[in-house]
Amino acid sequence: MKFQIPAPLANEHQALRPFLLVASKEAGALGAAAQRLERLLQPHMHKEENFALPPLGLLADIARGRLDPEMAEVFAYTDWLKEHVADMRAEHRMLAAALEEVAHAARNAGALECVQYAEKLTSHMRLEEEVLYPAAILVGEYLALKLGRKTAERTQGPGNSALYDSVERHLE
Repeated sequence: MKFQIPAPLANEHQALRPFLLVASKEAGALGAAAQRLERLLQPHMHKEENFALPPLGLLADIARGRLDPEMAEVFAYTDWLKEHVADMRAEHRMLAAALEEVAHAARNAGALECVQYAEKLTSHMRLEEEVLYPAAILVGEYLALKLGRKTAERTQGPGNSALYDSVERHLE
């Protein structure tokens, strides 16, 4: 089963990318800070788009009471997120430090739009940590209860370990 990131979230991630590419081409401290931020942000966003956010595509169906046994495939994603959520938060702390550098350099350069970008991305990261990551994990927990799946079976169950391995390989 293919899990689609809800369009507003996918669009927000897409909207963050072009600005960073432009800022990274700036001269001086601002360009250097933006390049550092870009190096950190790209792999982090890749993880979010491939693990943390796809389970959220099931929220509308779950809220409507629609359940399908194929939804159990989401456990590979939600189990990965549960296992790596501390790492994702640590990456957010590194990103926040890089964003502070960008904002500082932007203020010195008089680039107000870069300061606003840093504030927007900081707010987005808080949304992920406080709402989106927990919601994605809850999707897995809810489906485990509704589909009658035991915790121990999630990543080791029949047919699911191959999907989990596939998801892990996708990150490499």
